[in-house]
Amino acid sequence: MERRVVIVAGPGVQMLDVSGPLDVFAEANVQAERGVYRTEIVSTESGAIRTSSGARLLADRTIFEADPGSLDTLLVAGSPDAPHRRPSAALLDWLRRTAPAARRFGSVCTGAFALAEAGLLDGRRITTHWAAADALARRYPGIRVEPDAIQVRDGPVCTAAGVTAGLDLAVTLVAEDLGRAVAQRVAAQLVMFFKRPGGQMQFSRSGTAAASGRAVLQEVQRWIASAPAEDHSVARLAERAGLSPRHFARLFRSEVGVTPADWVEAARVAAARRYLDAEGLAAAQVAARTGFANADTLRRAFMRHVGITPAEFRRRNGGG
Repeated sequence: MERRVVIVAGPGVQMLDVSGPLDVFAEANVQAERGVYRTEIVSTESGAIRTSSGARLLADRTIFEADPGSLDTLLVAGSPDAPHRRPSAALLDWLRRTAPAARRFGSVCTGAFALAEAGLLDGRRITTHWAAADALARRYPGIRVEPDAIQVRDGPVCTAAGVTAGLDLAVTLVAEDLGRAVAQRVAAQLVMFFKRPGGQMQFSRSGTAAASGRAVLQEVQRWIASAPAEDHSVARLAERAGLSPRHFARLFRSEVGVTPADWVEAARVAAARRYLDAEGLAAAQVAARTGFANADTLRRAFMRHVGITPAEFRRRNGGG
């Protein structure tokens, strides 16, 4: 059965958000030796679309011309300015009518903002580009944003993190439709991981969230980040905040969303990333400078937060 895949591309779209998934579905047709996927690009405007790179992309049709029937998969591509620009009323109305009729729908990168604005992600687990995850979560509190995930599937909703993660998502959808073996051949032909190691926070600049909560909690978070090797027990943090340990721990969890211990560990891993990026220190030295008991403790925490080992992180970032 032919599966119709529609990708929505608006002005300023990131071209790889569109072309990446299209190439995966096209290669799946080759590997399956039959026309499984019929792909289309639709836009809100007629004529060529200027992408974020300046190149022009020609959509197959506009949303006003697109056939809403027999739609298997709908993906909304992202753009660098998506977090700062509200989608048009026409697009939102079209998404509300069209997406629920598809077997599955979702987004690549910041395309999640359009789906969120349309009210289609409420109560769902989703992901988006790490740099936009906090803004998305603040603007739409009814959505559970997973900033480290490369891709997330929640019922019919499938979302991918930044840019190249659209390829990862498309390969996963091919595996769902045609089986693991075909999807593996697609990934091999496109010279990409079948399952990418680690999460997307390995690519972020900081690896940790900005300070949040009331002022006294933000001050504590900034202190932790500036001095990761200090004693950051709940008792010490509560003393700095002028609160009882029990009240501090309860308030921190309520307003920041994680326990103090989890935030401390994330801040220490973020500091370790900076040392691994910038200095040729041994793992034991990095551990000592960032508050971990030893290199093995650092390694386990790094795996939890980044998804790869410190050694692998250093190799990927040119540290040898």
